Amino acid sequence: MPALATVLIGLHLALVQWFGMSVPPGVEAKWQAVPEDRKEIRFFPNFVLRELMAWYVALGLLGALAALFPWGLGVKADPFASAPAGIKPEWYFLFMFQTLKVIPAKVLGMDGEMLGILAFGVVGAVALLLPFLDREKPFKTRRWITGLACVFLGYMAVMTVDGWVAK
Repeated sequence: MPALATVLIGLHLALVQWFGMSVPPGVEAKWQAVPEDRKEIRFFPNFVLRELMAWYVALGLLGALAALFPWGLGVKADPFASAPAGIKPEWYFLFMFQTLKVIPAKVLGMDGEMLGILAFGVVGAVALLLPFLDREKPFKTRRWITGLACVFLGYMAVMTVDGWVAK
């Protein structure tokens, strides 16, 4: 959605630059009769800098209000206290949470939680780099990549359900 909004706003600005600003119907006859009354400014740099200054003023006011009148967020959490009993993350992180609960405390002399976090990081990095690593023709995938993705999705589903029903 943000990318679509950015594209639409860019298209809007391009059309405004190409065709100019529209005038309300009641004012249109007056503007056409007396063209010297119209105040025109260039979009860049004049309009952009004027808008940028307005944003700076608004952000400055917001920052000043936040610094002078901070909003309380309630009781501060103790980072060294143990987590409350029965706490669970949202569903989209539940498979990771359940995986970290299942991994033993020590694996090959390494901390189990750290090993799980590193494994999820490696899986995420491979998933991000996969389009760059597989340089075959577009829309042609290798069967082992598809199989591995299906196995991982099944693992995610099983661990999510296991985490959901676990007490």
